[in-house]
Amino acid sequence: MKTRATTVAASLALGLCAACSVGPDFHRPASPADPGYGRGASAGTVVADGKAQRFVEGEGIAADWWRLLRCPALDAMVGRALTANPGIEEARATLRRNQDSLRAGYGVFFPQLDARAGASRQLYNPAPGAIPTSGNAFNLFSLSGTVSYTVDLWGGERRQVEAMRAAVDAQRYALAAARVMLASNVADTLIAQSAYRAEVEATRATIVVLGEQTRIAEAQANAGTAPYANVLSLQSQLASTEASVPPLEDRADQASHLLAALSGDTPSGWVQPDVPISDFRLPEDLPVTVPSLLVRQRPDVLVAEEQLHAANAAIGVATAAMLPNLTLSGSYGVNNTSPGDLLASNSPVWSLGAGLTQPVFHGGTLYWQRRAAIDARDAAAAQYRQTVLAAFEQVADTLRGLEHDAEAVASQTLAVESAERALHLLQADYKAGIATYLQLLVADAQYLQARIGWIEAVAQRLQDTVALYVALGGGWWNAPPAGRG
Repeated sequence: MKTRATTVAASLALGLCAACSVGPDFHRPASPADPGYGRGASAGTVVADGKAQRFVEGEGIAADWWRLLRCPALDAMVGRALTANPGIEEARATLRRNQDSLRAGYGVFFPQLDARAGASRQLYNPAPGAIPTSGNAFNLFSLSGTVSYTVDLWGGERRQVEAMRAAVDAQRYALAAARVMLASNVADTLIAQSAYRAEVEATRATIVVLGEQTRIAEAQANAGTAPYANVLSLQSQLASTEASVPPLEDRADQASHLLAALSGDTPSGWVQPDVPISDFRLPEDLPVTVPSLLVRQRPDVLVAEEQLHAANAAIGVATAAMLPNLTLSGSYGVNNTSPGDLLASNSPVWSLGAGLTQPVFHGGTLYWQRRAAIDARDAAAAQYRQTVLAAFEQVADTLRGLEHDAEAVASQTLAVESAERALHLLQADYKAGIATYLQLLVADAQYLQARIGWIEAVAQRLQDTVALYVALGGGWWNAPPAGRG
């Protein structure tokens, strides 16, 4: 009875030891208590080009937010990119690798069982110093199985698996971030390409007008009714305008090549439809996540949090390495000089054992490894805070940027409308004979220049709208389970 009570007490003690885990437990960093993203934040933008954007706090973010731009070509390109982009496939493969490594890590909680079969030829010399004879040579055949189990007394193995789980979660969030950024890059690039092409078109029209102005100025100079300096001034302006076309075309080509790469294709195999800037529709209601939720939704912040989690668990791993290590082992087998005698009564051999190892002196290695783990945790905590600050900065920048974009579009729209009205009036005056053709050409050039400025402002407003969805996390958590990777 006493022996049984001792055994039960030992088992309970062992279970209690196995239940403890050295090292600090991980606690998620507290969410920021900031009420907003900046001082003087407004509820929306001014009306520009007939539209004002409203910032709706707490509004849900769709996982396919790019569809809110209502551009079918963009929807098709993003869908293709999410399917064929090599970077997404790499992120998926890395996630699968981390998941498989985690499954492999769970093996430390189970006994390790191995089987062994052997055959050898041996020479036995019963008398030390005597000359061995062939009669003392024999064959030895053996079959055996061994089992060993390292008791996780201090939870070091559990901390290691905890770190591996954090690595899986970090990669899952990294995959979500890659999907969000890929959709953003496709949208930004397509908007930019559409703007470049629209600018090229308007610039070429300006070149035609300037060429006609130059021809008239040359005729006037030859007739002696105008100074030749006018011709030189127009020629300079014409050449400068012509020089602006190749860079715009180069940027449009680069945007096309980038879209091909994002879609998993080569530039030569990429077939892209012509998408005018007018195909994009500006969303009027924009979501604004409350700051306390932003850190629970932005994938880059969540990646940094899981990296902090893994670094925190590594402290427990390093601490457990400094403490006693208990290993239980046992083996059972048979051996004999003939395979047919392996099942004989004199063949079995077995052993049971327990080993307790306590590190005594390692030249300070174990101590400093633990200190290094603590330093790594501190660095991960600082990186997490930096990531949160950058996230808040991006949201604040984008919200204010949208306000300023609307103001710029409003000014550029007024400039286009004024230049267009001036052009119409001069056209009427020219038909009535009270305005010269040269004045008409000047008004036409001014209108085209105003339109180029308007195109740039509209594209910037669209791109900042895309940037807001990305800064708020991209809505990946609202995707169907299969879409989360």
